[in-house]
Amino acid sequence: MIQRPLRIGTRGSPMALAQTGMVRDRIVAANPGLETEIVVITTVADKVLDRPLSEIGGKGLFTKELEQALYADQIDVAVHSMKDVETWLPEGLVIACILERDDPRDAFLSPHAAGLADLPAGARVGTSSLRRGAQVLMHRPDLRIVPLRGNANTRMRKLESGECDATLLALAGLQRLGLESMARSVLSVDEMLPAVAQGALGIECREGDAEIRALLAPIACARTTTEIAAERALLAELDGSCRTPIAALARIDGETLRLDGLLFLADGSAHWGVSRSGPIADAEAIGREAGADLKAQAGDTYAKHLK
Repeated sequence: MIQRPLRIGTRGSPMALAQTGMVRDRIVAANPGLETEIVVITTVADKVLDRPLSEIGGKGLFTKELEQALYADQIDVAVHSMKDVETWLPEGLVIACILERDDPRDAFLSPHAAGLADLPAGARVGTSSLRRGAQVLMHRPDLRIVPLRGNANTRMRKLESGECDATLLALAGLQRLGLESMARSVLSVDEMLPAVAQGALGIECREGDAEIRALLAPIACARTTTEIAAERALLAELDGSCRTPIAALARIDGETLRLDGLLFLADGSAHWGVSRSGPIADAEAIGREAGADLKAQAGDTYAKHLK
């Protein structure tokens, strides 16, 4: 065990701090006597709140400054929502631990309606997620998607002030903040397939820090790690980013892994789906094959969308 406090890097949002507190408690429980220090680092995503992430750089906006702090040895580990982690990690850094996944589904919030089906034609759904927006329009092309960012309380205030009629948030995030009662309903994965790795927390560290990795090993979840590996392999095959509407969910049943994936055009006018299953030992191969299948289905339409 290291002979100094473990420096845990995190963003400063209420959600990030709540998640980091959960992670710290699990690390300490697995390593009695270990001291810790929470190091708050501001990222671009925390500074720029008035523009969609797809316009200002994508997933790296949540992680870049934390990764720079790892390189500079200012922190020992960084806690991330795995859905915010870039498809390819910087050289020398690894996701050393993925915790057991929480509920990956999306929650529906609205002061007027209990679900998407209850919204009137022309209602405004606030979201900056291309994935959510595309799926809303896939089911309800009569609705309008309007940009909406901010934490759960901020979004709820915007709903109540009439800026939009409904929004969608990750159920796991609401639960971690003790705000799950704000959800009017929880959308099934058939209605709203989650983002890749939604509901999972990961811990990043320097690849060569064997002592740090040993501290994290007891809290890693093998099942979740395998599921996330399949989902991220699909994402990598599609060159996925915040500019690409992609959804995927892997689920393990016994020794079999099933992966469902969707690829969209942002306006919801076209989508392609895939379902694959196989031995859990082949998780990454299943993901790659599923991603290649989606890419082949979409063909030139998708290639033009990426340009």
